[in-house]
Amino acid sequence: MKSLLRSFLYTLLMLFLISVLSFGAIHMAPNSFMGGELNPNMTPEAIAQLRSIYGLDKPLFQQYIDWVINLFTLNFGISFVSGSQVSEVVADRLPVTLWMNIIAMVLTFGLSLWMGVKAALMHGKKVDMFISQFSLISFAMPSYYLALVVMMVLSVALGWFPIAGMHSLEPPEGLGYYIDMAWHLTLPIAVMVFVGVGSLVLYIRSLTLEILKSDYIYFARSRGISENKIIRYYILPNLLPPIVTMLGLSLPGLIGGSVILESIFGIEGMGQLFYLSAMSRDYPVIMGILMMSAFLTLIGNQIADAVLLKLNPFVRR
Repeated sequence: MKSLLRSFLYTLLMLFLISVLSFGAIHMAPNSFMGGELNPNMTPEAIAQLRSIYGLDKPLFQQYIDWVINLFTLNFGISFVSGSQVSEVVADRLPVTLWMNIIAMVLTFGLSLWMGVKAALMHGKKVDMFISQFSLISFAMPSYYLALVVMMVLSVALGWFPIAGMHSLEPPEGLGYYIDMAWHLTLPIAVMVFVGVGSLVLYIRSLTLEILKSDYIYFARSRGISENKIIRYYILPNLLPPIVTMLGLSLPGLIGGSVILESIFGIEGMGQLFYLSAMSRDYPVIMGILMMSAFLTLIGNQIADAVLLKLNPFVRR
């Protein structure tokens, strides 16, 4: 109970600090949706009326207090651009981003685990060299550049995949609707996986090489235990703690999405919403996404710590 209470208080403290820093940084940013810089045709009377409607004419401290109070009821405010509730705007964009990032995360961690362990077991051989070079290329490859290359080659030149969007102009009904969506999202997910596996493969390969140097691995091999059992009962259990930690830190990406890729491929997800909101200075939407990402980060850390306690009793001691 003490550990749970300590974690709860830590989460509240960090959310408070993040909210203060984010709120201050957003309101110190140059230009404003209500200032007329983005729309020179706005009259001073219209600006004053809008500021009064959205409560921006109050002192900054009072604005922060009102915003925090609304957060407890999951009321993130009203979007400056659309005039809708931020929660409604997020709810419209969230599903596609969640599905994209969950699929990409599962594929990324699955491929990275297989390739990293394979490279470590084949250390110094051609397979290890190939996987290492592939990982370095993946690690160094900018996602926006790869997205443009695959779009030009596979979409424009060969016509195998659509250029952008989530659906065809006249999407089919029933099961064909989801097949059409999967066809449109194949390239973005493939780019996310390719760019994401590089660093993970190198990290898992390094960890596996250290595990293979352990005495219990030599003892297991001297007893004639097969490689498959060594991987299953000796290597994977020791790889789980760092992988669980990285999974916990990856949770914010489920909501934040990929700003660049969603903008390039014209996918109406959370990443594109965050980019458009930043360009139009839509403060309520920006703050809503920031706080949700911060909350997921903290919750992901707490979940990772709880799982680590279960996986590794020495951490508890």
